[in-house]
Amino acid sequence: MNSDTGFRSLFFSARDGLKLHVREYGPQAAPNLPIVCLPGLARTSADFHELALALAEDGPRRVLALDYRGRGRSDYAKDWHDYDIRVELDDLMQVLAATGVEDGVFVGTSRGGLLTMALAAARPAAIRGAILNDVGPVIDARGLLRIRGYVGKLPTPRSFAEGAEILKRLSDQQFPIFGEAEWEIMARRTWTERNGGLVPDYDPRLLKTLEELDLEAPLPELWPYFAALNHVPVLAIRGENSDLLAEKTLEEMGQRHPRCETFTAPGQGHAPLLGSKDMIRRIGKLIAKAEKQAG
Repeated sequence: MNSDTGFRSLFFSARDGLKLHVREYGPQAAPNLPIVCLPGLARTSADFHELALALAEDGPRRVLALDYRGRGRSDYAKDWHDYDIRVELDDLMQVLAATGVEDGVFVGTSRGGLLTMALAAARPAAIRGAILNDVGPVIDARGLLRIRGYVGKLPTPRSFAEGAEILKRLSDQQFPIFGEAEWEIMARRTWTERNGGLVPDYDPRLLKTLEELDLEAPLPELWPYFAALNHVPVLAIRGENSDLLAEKTLEEMGQRHPRCETFTAPGQGHAPLLGSKDMIRRIGKLIAKAEKQAG
C-alpha cells in the first residue's frame, strides 16, 4: 500500500494483451465482500477515491477501482472500435479472474452501471449487491447529446484552476451546489499532467463511439438486464438535475425490483459525487445488507 495515496496500482493484461490499470485499497485478504468500482464513460478510478478509502477502512474491505482501456493509466486501444461495452465487459471479467474476485458488491457510475447490469446477465453469481449511480435501464438521449458535446472537445487548460473554470461554465446548471473545491477536484480528475502540459485523462477517440449513436432513434431499453439484479439488494442513485436518468425511470426501478432502494442527490446532476459522508453512509448500508445476505 502506498502510504501517500492510500492504494496500490495493479496492472493486468486484457485478452488482447492491452494493459489495464486497477487501484486496490484495503487488505487483499479482508473478511468482507470485495467492492468493485466502475467509472463513467470518460472517467477513471480516481472518481471513487474518497469512497474507496472509507469502505476499505470500515470493513476492513478490499476495494478495486478499474480504469477501462483508454482511460486513466490503462493503455489506449489500437482501434477505437474496441471502446465497446462488450469488450469492456470482457476486460472486467479478466480483471476479476486475475485478482481472484469471485463475487462482490459493484458500484457503477453511468457506463459502470451498464457494465454492472451486463455482468449480472452474463454471470449472476458474481454480483452480491449493486449501486447504480445515475444510470438505469432507460437512458435519456438528452444526456448523451450533452456528453457528446464535450467528450474529446474540451479546450486545453493551462492549469487545473483554469480547468475548474471550464468545467464550471459547462456544468454549473447540473451542479449548483459545487464550490471552488469541488470544481478543482473535478478538473484534477478530468485532465492529467503529461509532457509539461495538461491533457484529458482519456483517449479523445472515445468521442467516435458517441458519434456513431443515432440519437434520433429510440435507445434500446435494458429492463431484462436490470432484472438480472433481482436476486441482490440494489441502491439506485439519481442526481436531482440529471438529464441521463429520468425521475420516472428511477421510480419504475424501485417498483420493479423487490429490494431496490432509490435516492435522489439534491443539487447534483450527471453523475453525483460519491465521496460525501451521506453518500458513503448510504452505500455502506447497502453493502451491509449484501454482506448479511451473503453470510
